[in-house]
Amino acid sequence: MRLFRRARVHARVLAAFLISLLLVQLVNACSAGPQADGRTRLTIATVNNGDMVVMQDLSSQFEADNPDIELRWVVLEENILRQRTTTDVASQGGQFDVLTIGSYETPIWARRGWLRSLDGLPAEYDVDDLIDPIRTGLSYEDTLYAVPFYGESSMLYYRTDLFDEAGITVSPNPTYAQVGEWASQVHDPANGVYGICLRGKPGWGENMAFLTTLVNTFGGRWFDMDWNPTIDSPEWQNAVNFYVDVMNQYGPPGASSNGFNENLALFSTGKCGMWIDATVAAGLLSNPEQSQVADRIGFARAPVESYPNGSNWLWSWALAIPATSQSPEAAERFIAWATSKEYVQLVAEEYGWVSVPPGTRTSTYENPNYQQAAPFAETVLRSIESADITNPSPLPTPYKGVQYVDIPEFQAIGTQVGQRMASALINQVSVDQAIAQSQTVAERFMRHTGYIE
Repeated sequence: MRLFRRARVHARVLAAFLISLLLVQLVNACSAGPQADGRTRLTIATVNNGDMVVMQDLSSQFEADNPDIELRWVVLEENILRQRTTTDVASQGGQFDVLTIGSYETPIWARRGWLRSLDGLPAEYDVDDLIDPIRTGLSYEDTLYAVPFYGESSMLYYRTDLFDEAGITVSPNPTYAQVGEWASQVHDPANGVYGICLRGKPGWGENMAFLTTLVNTFGGRWFDMDWNPTIDSPEWQNAVNFYVDVMNQYGPPGASSNGFNENLALFSTGKCGMWIDATVAAGLLSNPEQSQVADRIGFARAPVESYPNGSNWLWSWALAIPATSQSPEAAERFIAWATSKEYVQLVAEEYGWVSVPPGTRTSTYENPNYQQAAPFAETVLRSIESADITNPSPLPTPYKGVQYVDIPEFQAIGTQVGQRMASALINQVSVDQAIAQSQTVAERFMRHTGYIE
């Protein structure tokens, strides 16, 4: 049964993006709320990554226990998910009953009245068990508006076999200078191994999630205290030059198309010597059913340049109920189930403890079964607990957020800048040109929205 379920998950991960447009059409044709058979239909928008596909696969258990509820799924690629859900809640379209939402959107949407508060969750849900930085990031004015399906920071993954062959010893707290040197030592494209894999796909939550942390640790920031963009600063210049140089020399071909899922596939099939990305990948890479290199992975904290705090991000994919949901009570019942201690236990029983949703509950990290199955657990927990969204840069900032800026305009600004950085990565423009264009774009947005004159 377990092998069968895993095979189904792999098939769904591969197919999710290809069928997303069809699913979008289906959701437009299907109404929410009570149906002719008396069941309540919930339409759930979610992202096409492994943990979310596991949730979809196991949801038959929820439907068996709640026969009055029918679940309908819309599974989308990350950038498309953000576009569709933002458009829907902003226009009060009411297409979805449950949204997969991130730490960036939650307080912004809550402030605008787009989300239902979750202060009525039952006592057995144990809200106090949620890891504090993750819970805080999903709250607005001390009220919870989304519950974490998984939480993450970022970390360095590396191939221990390749590093051993090269005589490299990785410290628990590596530097980017070391990363550049190590990439050159393990780069072996003739044998299908690239020194380093990093996000290149443009998007505020794709390449800019990584690049923002890189800029932070190189000593930079997005805006000064008067909201003037600072992209044309030496810190940005140094960070982006490092990124483009290391990827052009030691990265895989076609890197500008690679986001989290693409790099996960590359690393899990042995094609990357190193990868810096979300800690949620640790369980996927350590699972021999999903990774060809499960027995050859090392883990370390996210590298730093000069400023440690800004190097590792803090994020959560969470479940929220839009204010327009026609069935909020049923929706709350579902999200409480999907983020509960009991759900963690269910995943452990079906897929093993290494595959349970990470970064959400203290009880998971206190569980001896998880500690034994997940050699990365302590590194992940320390990374999450040490991330400080109030001090992303050594310079003062008027915003919060490590890999994002907590203003509504950042989605548009970050995506526009991400496109320029992707162009620099494939040498369509120089780094100098990408920096100058990005500064101009950011200034135009900030002037148009009244932040600066």
